[in-house]
Amino acid sequence: MIALRSPDTVMRLARLGAMHPTRLSFLRVLLRRAAAERWHFSRRVWEMDAGGFGHAVYTVRMPGRSVSLVAFSNDLPADQRTDRVIAMAWDASFVLYDGVPDAAEIARLAANAPRQEAGRFSERDLILSRANKSVRLFDSVARTLASGQQPDAAQVEDVGYLMRTTAVYGNGKFGIADRERLAGHPAFAGPFQAEMLSVWLTRAFTVDLVEHCARARSPRTAVELSPALRRRFGVGNATGLGMAPYLSRHPLLLHRWMLARETALARVRSLPTATAAARAAFAEAVAEARRNVAHWQTVDEVQTARIAALAEDLAQLQRHGLPDGPLPWDALYRWAEIELSPEGQEYAVALLLEPHGALVDDLGDSMSADEDTAVPIDGSMTCAELASLVVEHGGWAQAIDFANPAAQARFWYVSAEKLEPRMGERADEAGAALESPLTFARDLGMLRAALSAAPGATPVARLLLDQPDLRAPVRRVQTLAAYPYAEVRDNLLGADVRPIDLLRCKLACFGAGRFDPRSDRWLRISLFQGTPFPEELAACAADPALGRAA
Repeated sequence: MIALRSPDTVMRLARLGAMHPTRLSFLRVLLRRAAAERWHFSRRVWEMDAGGFGHAVYTVRMPGRSVSLVAFSNDLPADQRTDRVIAMAWDASFVLYDGVPDAAEIARLAANAPRQEAGRFSERDLILSRANKSVRLFDSVARTLASGQQPDAAQVEDVGYLMRTTAVYGNGKFGIADRERLAGHPAFAGPFQAEMLSVWLTRAFTVDLVEHCARARSPRTAVELSPALRRRFGVGNATGLGMAPYLSRHPLLLHRWMLARETALARVRSLPTATAAARAAFAEAVAEARRNVAHWQTVDEVQTARIAALAEDLAQLQRHGLPDGPLPWDALYRWAEIELSPEGQEYAVALLLEPHGALVDDLGDSMSADEDTAVPIDGSMTCAELASLVVEHGGWAQAIDFANPAAQARFWYVSAEKLEPRMGERADEAGAALESPLTFARDLGMLRAALSAAPGATPVARLLLDQPDLRAPVRRVQTLAAYPYAEVRDNLLGADVRPIDLLRCKLACFGAGRFDPRSDRWLRISLFQGTPFPEELAACAADPALGRAA
């Protein structure tokens, strides 16, 4: 079997910031499960006034469990509409509820969900989220449908969503259900499956809402969205620094995600031949990728240049095609490594996996991690053995000169007001004394210095008794020995770090597309664009994520 790509290649920020969603992304895992298990969807409640304000309940019946999205649409004054975390009101708020809520529970949620962090929640509330309209597109679509016409397809593609979420909370935050309540249910065993379900149902709500508003404007002439155009709406998301440190704080989970993708790639590259069906599916995937990139727009100059290079990469990939001869998929990957940009190489990884669901989809079940069983420090290891691990897994950090202020120009901290991660400028802002431990690159230097001064036969336990501040880097280095993809192998404190590279890695694992950076610290994306709606899922069993009929 072809070897997995080295963590020294894969886990660099420039590479992570070029990732694309694959068939192992969490939303695609969710859609395949929903189709395979024939989940039943129903809109049980629709209480909306002529302005589109009120509430709705969408219920999903799956094996052994029912859950419901309870959605609230609010009349939000224009001067209160903001995607910033300081917002106190939103166009819509949502709770993914464990079971089917009765009138009393809906009333409880109506009093609390629109308040979000300020609300009070129970263990029945699984996911809490909120969203704002893309006002220009929402009003345009409602007005056009009311007149009996379909919206302009170019305008739909330009924006891509009717609403964008500004936060999707799980795992016990603000009093909602702890992760343990979901962990025992197969449907939610994988990473972020409940969150993905909540967003998918939110997408259905946004389209139902705009059609409702069109009918309220003109009951006699209003029409529904055409099925093809309807699919072009996803759910937008505005994501900032609050998500960026996640990968560093969850090393075992990060390892699982990346190991699954790299194992899938190695499996495909190891195939001795390519079937005619796989060749056709690959060619179709490349053509679809070119169409997708042609509609990908951003205001960010760096990403705009990358998109232009990616468009040329995909054209070149289409012209080159899958070679004949032995190990054709490996040959294609090795060609991409030489000929394509990093963005193009990572898109090629996604495209190589696309025709091979039967070979790689089982890896979707391996992407969770029990982080309560983190690797303990092995105090019996000698300092010489630990020094060897530092060289093997931390050699990338040796060239970084932390005496240069630029090498640690920034620091990470947690905002006392919002309890969210933030990044400060060390030379200009106070608070470095409260720095969060995203300092692995710098810590490696401290650890190397301590190990070089210690006799090689000294047990690590003795070293840590004398220098307990080295416990964190020792644990992380020893973790890498068992979980080599568990660390971002770059300096997260440097003046040139782009936090959106961390965001993009995580969001690609979610299944996000159309990455649109708004600075080096936040970006917008789209989720579920092009995928079927719940009522369409049964007809798309062959590939529900792409909406292909069985």
